[in-house]
Amino acid sequence: MNELDESLELRAAGPHAWAAHADPRREASTGMFGGWTAALLLKAVLADAGDAGSPVSLSVNFVGMLTPGSALSIATRRLGGSRALSTWQAEVRGEGAEGIAALATVILARRREGPGFTDARMPEAPPPEGMPEFYPPGSFGERSALRPVHGFPPFEQPDSRSVFWVRETSGRPLDAIQLAYLADNFPPRSWSRRKEPGPYSTLTMSVYFHAAEAELAALGDDEVLLEVSASRAESSTVAAHARLWSRAGSLLVTTEQLGWFR
Repeated sequence: MNELDESLELRAAGPHAWAAHADPRREASTGMFGGWTAALLLKAVLADAGDAGSPVSLSVNFVGMLTPGSALSIATRRLGGSRALSTWQAEVRGEGAEGIAALATVILARRREGPGFTDARMPEAPPPEGMPEFYPPGSFGERSALRPVHGFPPFEQPDSRSVFWVRETSGRPLDAIQLAYLADNFPPRSWSRRKEPGPYSTLTMSVYFHAAEAELAALGDDEVLLEVSASRAESSTVAAHARLWSRAGSLLVTTEQLGWFR
């Protein structure tokens, strides 16, 4: 078992109930890394849902902090749906906490063949091999290798756009859980006009999965190209939009995030 799967390990604790551990190796500046929390909640839903389909949408609201090293409890439930689509909910709380720390809504689909198109275009970027690596702050950052293409360091930039290759270093193959984790691997957009890092917390993030399971399986644990920019920063909130691409130019994921900063 690779390190990320160990970190996301779930133990059945009853019907629609799971126990987990807030792995300190995936800590950010304000508790557990948000991408880790999103991946954990998605994994719990998939464990409960069985063969109900693959994820097409994940939305996570971050309510409170998960303390690294603490025991976690997760509850999952099916909200409704049809034979082709189903909507699920998962919530996580820390040991002894009165309220939940995060709440996720997941839509699963039994994908079927059909026509497709992509209007968006992958940014130009050199191949990642041989490019210098950058590691974000925090223990989670030690396990996320970024290879900057544009917009680094993410301070005092003329705009909020950043482009970089990213790979989670455990060697775990790409799938929806891995992509949920990677979707949060970008510096806060509020930093782009600052001289140095400042306080930032993710309030909510949504991830939309475009690539089907067979396409992801063929990618192994390859780097993906992440491009991100802010929509608007105003009155202590900042919204960001990001896309994750395979090196062959296939759009794997789009994600949106709203954060609080000062």
